[in-house]
Amino acid sequence: MRQLAYTLLTLLITMGTTQAQYITLDADKEVIWDSQAQKMSAIGNAVATKGDMKVKAARMEAYYAKNNTTGKNTITEVHAYDNVIMTSPKANAYGDTLDYDVIKDEVILKGRPAKLKTEKEVITAKDNITYYPAQEKAVALGDVRATDKDNNKIFSEKMIAFFQKNEKGETIMDKVEIYDNVKIVTKDATVTADKGLYLPKIAVIKLFDNVLIDQQGNKLKGDFAETNLNTGKSRIIAGQTSQGRVSGIFKEKKKDKE
Repeated sequence: MRQLAYTLLTLLITMGTTQAQYITLDADKEVIWDSQAQKMSAIGNAVATKGDMKVKAARMEAYYAKNNTTGKNTITEVHAYDNVIMTSPKANAYGDTLDYDVIKDEVILKGRPAKLKTEKEVITAKDNITYYPAQEKAVALGDVRATDKDNNKIFSEKMIAFFQKNEKGETIMDKVEIYDNVKIVTKDATVTADKGLYLPKIAVIKLFDNVLIDQQGNKLKGDFAETNLNTGKSRIIAGQTSQGRVSGIFKEKKKDKE
């Protein structure tokens, strides 16, 4: 009986293509259908599913409208509240609220902080994480922090993560663009720059403009740097900003007293 009731809440979604997808909405306690407001509310372990993407929350609201092409009702917005978990083959995300605009293909996750987790990395953001399912892209904003399995840390104000399938058909994080107040912290050094590019598959971070490497008090300045997170080694290159030179400050080791 429960399955029959929630099957009635399955609405056809057309995304401007010939292939149609469905969003299903159900809950443990109750589902309320308000036809006048064109709204559905799911309370108690609410779950919304579309293809291989699933959203879970304490409660959820969905709004729908008539599709002018098919003449059928289609869900246009989904809002989730409290203990939100979004799962997909690309990554899992966690937060306090989630707003999914189906027409824009845009999912905005907010939390304290919002969190995106892949097999190898965890990214958190104070403001929000916006996910674009069709583009396989996620944008994190506000005091963003990324940590890999070896506890290497990346800090910035904005990160854009791109996903793709590998040779095994598995969805992985392909690259992450890093902007504003960039800082990399490894066990061997701290590196700062204006912007950067993280390549998870080869564990390399490329940094650009006003680059400073601080390794136990020894400092190098340049315009471009590359840090290998596996080896902990960094190299720095001069450019136009540094007038074609790499500058450095090196600490002199004190000799042990006899």
